[in-house]
Amino acid sequence: MSTSESGSRPVFRREGPDWWRGAVIYQIYPRSYQDSAGDGVGDLAGIARRLPHIASLGVDAVWISPFFTSPMRDFGYDVADYCDVDPMFGTLADFDTVIATAHGLGLRVMIDLVLSHSSDQHPWFKESRQSRDNPKSDWYVWADAKPDGTPPNNWMSLFGGSAWEWDGRRMQYFLHNFLTTQPDLNFHNPDVQEALLDVERFWLKRGVDGFRLDVVNFYFADKYLRDNPALPPERRNDSIAPGVNPYNWQEHLYSKNQPENLEFLKRFRAEMVPYEAAAVGEVGDAQKGLEIMAEYTSGGDKVQMCYPFELLQPHRITAQQTAAVFRRLGHAAPDAWPCWALSNHDVERHVTRWNLSQAAARTYTVLTLCLRGSVCLYQGEELGLADVDLAFEDIRDPYGLQFWPEYKGRDGCRTPMVWDPDAPNGGFSEGKPWLPIGAEHLPKAVAAQEEDPASMLNHYRRAIALRQRHPVLADGHHDGVHAVGDIVYFTRFDSDEALFCAFNLGETGSDMSLPQGNWVSVAQSISGAEPDGTGSVHLAPWQCCLARRAA
Repeated sequence: MSTSESGSRPVFRREGPDWWRGAVIYQIYPRSYQDSAGDGVGDLAGIARRLPHIASLGVDAVWISPFFTSPMRDFGYDVADYCDVDPMFGTLADFDTVIATAHGLGLRVMIDLVLSHSSDQHPWFKESRQSRDNPKSDWYVWADAKPDGTPPNNWMSLFGGSAWEWDGRRMQYFLHNFLTTQPDLNFHNPDVQEALLDVERFWLKRGVDGFRLDVVNFYFADKYLRDNPALPPERRNDSIAPGVNPYNWQEHLYSKNQPENLEFLKRFRAEMVPYEAAAVGEVGDAQKGLEIMAEYTSGGDKVQMCYPFELLQPHRITAQQTAAVFRRLGHAAPDAWPCWALSNHDVERHVTRWNLSQAAARTYTVLTLCLRGSVCLYQGEELGLADVDLAFEDIRDPYGLQFWPEYKGRDGCRTPMVWDPDAPNGGFSEGKPWLPIGAEHLPKAVAAQEEDPASMLNHYRRAIALRQRHPVLADGHHDGVHAVGDIVYFTRFDSDEALFCAFNLGETGSDMSLPQGNWVSVAQSISGAEPDGTGSVHLAPWQCCLARRAA
């Protein structure tokens, strides 16, 4: 266990190896959080400065998106050195300050490991591409062309087009599930696995409390490189890739989701045990993400948590769909542990994506914090920020540049955090920000919301405090998730408490009956609806009822 700056043991809200169960994790996108150097790009020193804001929310941990050495073709998700900090973000000493500051505030620190692929500027790939017989020749997925010179199979890249890129030095293709500058590592090679476990060990020794594992289901590709089958149009889903991307036209049976991954995840988990560290994996799959999540988190010997895309999908999730998600999850593996997120750095913010009113956004926040599982919040979500509509000349995201204008990319959700409406650039930077500040964001800056009890910021604080005040919401059981019309409801319970939770996700008021018993309203400032004393409750549009069973 790491210690705080004073040398004393950190005091965390949840102690012990299972601290992650029900934890609330705050995601930081470093480029856009706080610039301390005046160059328009956020950095680690800026993160350290703003950690008190995160602590004030009542969350348990922070997840910091990649800050490693990188040519920044995919803004840090193309790593050239897994064990150093890119100069634009600072130094390893700055990262140590982040750890010490966070621990001093009772926050754990999770970092984003991108293990499925590296940058083509990584020394491993530079050596691998030199010849077919050098010591690292098999560290990446290489394959011969077909007799006619075309790629080895039909696999598609998430960034559009073939997942194979020709290399004239080796006279072979290499696999890239993402950009051509992000070659896929060959996890079938034991030396590659060991090198990546060394990366994990490096950061654990440095004091991190866990990891977010980027595209955790992409680590292994089919060793026989078999073609993926076509996916019928009626089964296509644009929750992972935008609808304009032909990636959605395949069933990705062989390019990811391979069974060999389970043994590697067990090895990864074993390294974390002495440190009481935890990992949350990103499951990128539109067809069977819940089932993969269940497989990766069940049994207590792989990753602790995964987040699927059910709440990150383009279309607003309804009460009926929410209930269906939990039915599928319960069928796949009752002991699986999800980590729910409404927004992150890869999708439109949910306020924009689902075209939510403020009332609707507040209700979805409380719903997410009452669901069984852990929760990730994305920076600025606590301010109620929407996406910024950027002009083409401001777009930096290679995904947006590839598919503009049908898909504008991810920059709209990555614009800088706003701290003070009266400060230059919203208090983010004294220089020109790397992405424009949304003028519509300034009235929602932290300083503008801080003293308003009715602000979205303080709503998030109250909703998180509710979860922390009632541990049953973090780690309790539930009686299944049910839906009637636009209302989704469930009861969370443990040996100490039972909480009834109901949410109207529609525009029409409705009455519903409560389970048998004497129920007393809790968190009235959040829920708004109160049992009427006769065993029923009226839920106005976008209203929720939270009630505790009285003794």
